[in-house]
Amino acid sequence: MDSIYFDHAATTPVDERVLEAMLPYFSKMYGNANSAHQFGRDCKVAMEDSRELIASLIGAEPSEIIFTSGGTESDNAFIKGVFSALSKAGKTEIITSPIEHHAIIHPAEALKREGATITYLQPDKDGIISAEKVREAISDKTALVSLMHVNNEIGSINPIKEIAAVCNEKNIPFHSDTVQSVGKIPVNVKELGVNSISISAHKIYGPKGIGVLYVKNGTPWIPWLQGGSQERRRRGGTSNVTGIVGMAQSMKFALNEMEEHRAHFELLRKTAVEGLQKNCEGLFEINGPQQEGVPHILNIGFKPADNVPLDGEMLLLNLDIEGICVSNGSACTSGAVEPSHVLQGIGVDTNVGNSSIRVSFGKSNTVEQVQYFIEKLEQILERMMAKAS
Repeated sequence: MDSIYFDHAATTPVDERVLEAMLPYFSKMYGNANSAHQFGRDCKVAMEDSRELIASLIGAEPSEIIFTSGGTESDNAFIKGVFSALSKAGKTEIITSPIEHHAIIHPAEALKREGATITYLQPDKDGIISAEKVREAISDKTALVSLMHVNNEIGSINPIKEIAAVCNEKNIPFHSDTVQSVGKIPVNVKELGVNSISISAHKIYGPKGIGVLYVKNGTPWIPWLQGGSQERRRRGGTSNVTGIVGMAQSMKFALNEMEEHRAHFELLRKTAVEGLQKNCEGLFEINGPQQEGVPHILNIGFKPADNVPLDGEMLLLNLDIEGICVSNGSACTSGAVEPSHVLQGIGVDTNVGNSSIRVSFGKSNTVEQVQYFIEKLEQILERMMAKAS
């Protein structure tokens, strides 16, 4: 069997239809969108048409869409921009969780040098933060709340509509990283009541290096990246017209085909879980939500054999040798393998965390590929456990 890619939560291939829409902007329509001549005007029109399309897809106004280089920049821009706008008035607290993407945690921690205090809300075992927990944490010093919609490692879904309602009641800007939810579950900014969301094209079959920061009009926020007059002076830098066109198209296809893909992911997940239960019974556990999360992410931890922990790095490499690409559930820091901060944050046993892998499905994956994965996984586990005993 050809190589199997089960790492779509990390990145996705560019959809052929998206690539086709982008190609003219690499060669024939190459103007700078800020130029006044025809080449520039043509690109400006394409960019603004894309902005309007993206806004309509998420229930926003075109003026609320800011193009960025991706989810990381969007997260940084909002956190630092709101803190900059409110900190001088004594609003210096940032509320988030310990299982956010590092694009949230690291900029928040960096702001400690400017007087920020970070409040981390403890998620439940499924990785979910309740609206009531947010309500209890908000103080008169709170500048903003940032909690992701869908967790990128375990697939849990936060109740961000309810969280946004609490934040709106308290007049606190609420941001959500929706990189793993847009195109997978419904995201409408008006219905959710959020002040800001981050989106990245390469998670939904678009190009790398382009993202969106939605900022609701009237939200206290100071642009983070200064430069030219692009994006109404909210994000300097030459506009990535090619990427913007690709992002708009990838969002259109992802949202239009969302229910079809969701049903497909549910079938793939069901096949994987049933295969694990049949072939690996007693050897594994699912990290995070069992049923209530998004179906395209499945995080699997393996239990120690005869009290000897399974080496997750070796498991990943063995799968790679078999042509199966998955993600490791642990991160290497200074030569020491440690469980991912997400698995630690929801209380997963260290040995299980170190042996965990994330399987994330894409629209081109098949049931046969999942069955092959389970078959090879069983063989690899048998070999590794025999060596460990």
